[in-house]
Amino acid sequence: MQCNRRTFLLGSAACTASLLCHRSAWAAPAADPELVWHDVTTWGVEGRGWETLDRKRYFDRLPAKADGVVRPPVWSLSRHSAGMAVRFQTNARTIHVDYELFSASLAMPHMPATGVSGLDLYGELSPGDERWVQVVMPSAQTIKQALVSGLDGVLRTYTIYLPLYNGVNWLKIGVPADCEFQPLAPRTDKPLVFYGTSIMHGGCASRPGMAIPAILGRMLDRPTINLGFSGNGTMDPEFVDLMAELDPAVYCIDCLPNMGPDTVRERARMLVEKLRAAHPQTPILLVEDRVFTNAPFIPERQQFHKENHQALREAFDALTAAGVPQLYYLPGDELLGSDGEGAVDGSHPNDLGFLRNAEAYEKALRPILDGGK
Repeated sequence: MQCNRRTFLLGSAACTASLLCHRSAWAAPAADPELVWHDVTTWGVEGRGWETLDRKRYFDRLPAKADGVVRPPVWSLSRHSAGMAVRFQTNARTIHVDYELFSASLAMPHMPATGVSGLDLYGELSPGDERWVQVVMPSAQTIKQALVSGLDGVLRTYTIYLPLYNGVNWLKIGVPADCEFQPLAPRTDKPLVFYGTSIMHGGCASRPGMAIPAILGRMLDRPTINLGFSGNGTMDPEFVDLMAELDPAVYCIDCLPNMGPDTVRERARMLVEKLRAAHPQTPILLVEDRVFTNAPFIPERQQFHKENHQALREAFDALTAAGVPQLYYLPGDELLGSDGEGAVDGSHPNDLGFLRNAEAYEKALRPILDGGK
């Protein structure tokens, strides 16, 4: 049986010459198959804003010009590849990866290496129905291994989500030489932009595909940009100016877990006014902070959430009264659910908590994306 090997960007007229193969498509892979490696930077990853600007490293979340403008911890955290994903089609029965991590710190006490530093593979069963396939379980800073084997050999679309709390120096995908491989260029739909804290960053998801932007990207079939910065989602004016350069479908602002009521009152209106000046009609969704799952036992935490929520609601009401259009609000009381089971440490979601967050976001975002219908 013969098959064609093609490497090209979808929509491109150029493609490589056909390569006849001599191995049957259903044969078990050899112990050390001949692999063809594909550098993902040659066709691009989704989840990067500021695509036309220079970067210090390809997988940085912020452009080079942000260094020295945003606060140092924000810049440091921007080196993480959170929210980035690479898409491709293949009929390979085995998919290999070769990547190097920016940091040798592979895990955290409350978040596994699979989420901090792993690659997370999803496959499309049918259009719009993406399912988890496999995840890399990192044990070293440089990883070259089979990500998955024993696949059914059907030509299908795959997505690999990149590490949440680590950076990537390089990433290549390898498939046997007798298989098709079609890189999929990043989609050109306007993305959903998520600005927030460690929770939006992805802490403490078990794997990259379980972060809020990743789940919503699958739910809503849209590209997303993850601008979560652990401990540093504080509506900094200089960061808001930078974020205003993007042109998203919706701005989702989820910063309250890193802020107190006084700072919320000081900055929330500023943020909306800056974004609205740059984008008069782009929807902006303001999100209250989640409630600690152990708050019923700790009155101080209950009071903190109450005051924080009140401060954001006051800003929202004032902006709405002033006639600011396309401004929306998502309450936070149910973001983690009501049973106390949605977090690792009371604050950071586990996978159940991330799914509940995403479901709450979906209810708010679908009508916005449908034009308010």
